[in-house]
Amino acid sequence: MNPRRLVFAGQAIVDVVLRVPALPERGGDVIATSAEITTGGGFNVMAAAARQGLPVLYAGGHGTGPWGDLVRATLAAEGIEVLRPPDPGRDTGFDVAMVEPDGERTFATHLGAETLESWPGIPMTAADVVYLSGYGLPRIPRRRDAAQVFMDPGPLVAQIPADLLDPVLARCDWLSCNQREAGLLSGSADPSEAARLLLERTGHASIMVRTGASGCVLAVRGEELTRVPAPVVEAVDTTGAGDTHAGVFIAGLADGLSPAQAAARANAAAALSVTRPGPATSPTRAALDAWLADTG
Repeated sequence: MNPRRLVFAGQAIVDVVLRVPALPERGGDVIATSAEITTGGGFNVMAAAARQGLPVLYAGGHGTGPWGDLVRATLAAEGIEVLRPPDPGRDTGFDVAMVEPDGERTFATHLGAETLESWPGIPMTAADVVYLSGYGLPRIPRRRDAAQVFMDPGPLVAQIPADLLDPVLARCDWLSCNQREAGLLSGSADPSEAARLLLERTGHASIMVRTGASGCVLAVRGEELTRVPAPVVEAVDTTGAGDTHAGVFIAGLADGLSPAQAAARANAAAALSVTRPGPATSPTRAALDAWLADTG
């Protein structure tokens, strides 16, 4: 069944983005050439899906304070519904993202009220898709009739306790990760081999391994493993590219595209997003369609 609604159970936090000529040495300092404070984290996934026309609900936590206020205002501007009340005792978390001239980014993150201790009590159906992130992974129910589950473990995958990670891997319908994360989960640095091993490790999930500028490897259960190429672009800022990929992929499935077609569209959206500075640069449906028409 194609998803009709994205219920996001990850984390929307604030990005403090610094563009730097290079990362400083340990104990050193560097003068940033620019700075920006914006909503990031899981917001990028939600915005990517919403801009493609998929209804999105934020089921994660959010805090009381300036960071929480910023997150709620940004979600509202994208038409994303907030399902939980703010935490009265904590503010939303934030990260510092240092972006180098080639577009690579390095993060330091402090989580706050957005961390979920348990699955939120939200009515869901099999027509919903629930997005889970490795940041503050909640314990989830094992009911197969509740909703589809899309899991992105994130860069902290090696630090997720097995008693939290293993049930999610057994429950999820889609596992999406970048090449580094796939290697940590599978033990193989080769993305195709990692995808095959992750098919074995998960209960019934299909696997998508993002391979940066080259696109992604798609392993759909019962089908041949395929490499889906991405358009060639000059990257300015790769922050949020994986989030753009996830949100547009889910929206593509909701539109009735096959996984390979949805992956190709997600590759294109991620490629377009990295040509723009900033973390939440996923294109709208109209902008992506126009760009594909121009480059096709």
